Amino acid sequence: MHAFFSHGCDRFSLAGLLVMAVVTAAHAGPTPAMTLDRAPFGTTPDGQRVERFTLANRHGMRVQVMTYGATITTIDAPDSSGHVADIVLGFPTLDGYTRDSARGGLFFGATVGRVANRIANGAFVLDGQTYHIPRTEGTNALHGGRRGFDKHVWTVENTSVTASSASVTLKLVSPDGDEGFPGTLTTHVTFSLNDGNELSLHYTATTDRPTVVNLTNHSYFNLGGEGSGSIENEVLQVNAGTFTPIDAKSLPLGTVVSVAGTALDFRTPHRIGERLRDPDAQMMYPHGYDQNWIVNGQLSRAPVPAARLWDPASGRVLDVLTTQPGLQVYTSNALDGSYVGPSGHAYRQTDAVALETQHYPDSPHHPGFPSIILRPGQTYDETTLYRVGVQPAPHPRP
Repeated sequence: MHAFFSHGCDRFSLAGLLVMAVVTAAHAGPTPAMTLDRAPFGTTPDGQRVERFTLANRHGMRVQVMTYGATITTIDAPDSSGHVADIVLGFPTLDGYTRDSARGGLFFGATVGRVANRIANGAFVLDGQTYHIPRTEGTNALHGGRRGFDKHVWTVENTSVTASSASVTLKLVSPDGDEGFPGTLTTHVTFSLNDGNELSLHYTATTDRPTVVNLTNHSYFNLGGEGSGSIENEVLQVNAGTFTPIDAKSLPLGTVVSVAGTALDFRTPHRIGERLRDPDAQMMYPHGYDQNWIVNGQLSRAPVPAARLWDPASGRVLDVLTTQPGLQVYTSNALDGSYVGPSGHAYRQTDAVALETQHYPDSPHHPGFPSIILRPGQTYDETTLYRVGVQPAPHPRP
């Protein structure tokens, strides 16, 4: 375990539980460490065929990724008793995802781009030229415009299975002018599961003209299992002493401030619901958590610990590591009961938390933020790692 995660953790864990356990099930005979299956997953309304890939290891972890939106549809993981459940929200068929897209989209499990998060007024200036992106959230351009990367069928570039990992690489070519962005951008995302219960997302992109790029994955996590209800009792820790405060339009003010004394201070573990209803404007503007924490201020090229999520009821733990400078924590504030998942339960506010590793929101308007400009000859190259394990709740003391 990384040191920052152990700091303050004695409030909810015993000393002997500081090393994460990986649950394994008994098998009658030898079982392949890794498997990869490929199958059809329906057809989009405009007739494009979609495939879904299933990556699995011998510990009961299974990840499903489809070509529509380069989307994670399932992450099955065992709890402290060995019971396996899906820990992300989604839909049982392609129809659920395309219907969501037709409504504008809440981006369930999708790869979000060309620019994740918000661009103020749907416009930015690059090298003296102004570019306009469709406004999809009031006056903001959100998550790439009307038809961002989440609403395209990606092509399959490569698949691989070894003794220790299984992976699929998906590719999308976004033409010059797509949603108003300049330059033809070629993007690859490799989803890789290993035998250590780690899911890696490796993003690369190149361009033929100067452009802006900010990619993320928008999975909604509920470690108690999809459809199990609110995540308010799940415990979150974020490796960040600062964040970028927002205005009433959820746009950053351009400043970087300390989390100390605010509802955003997760340097030590806290229940997500503990301060969810804090009257601070930072909580009231987005109706919950929807802010950017600074988790990799030095921009390490190796993934660094960004956050840990723990569900005391199931014992499941999710560690998030990333090369990205920021982490957007979003408590599914827009879920309103109009979506029904595979469990048959309607999704409502706080039924999940998104942990979106990315560059800061609205970066083109804030020169002091890490740049998201990509030029010909450069390669956008970012990695996020989701590590899944278990940490049972401590037994009550006599």
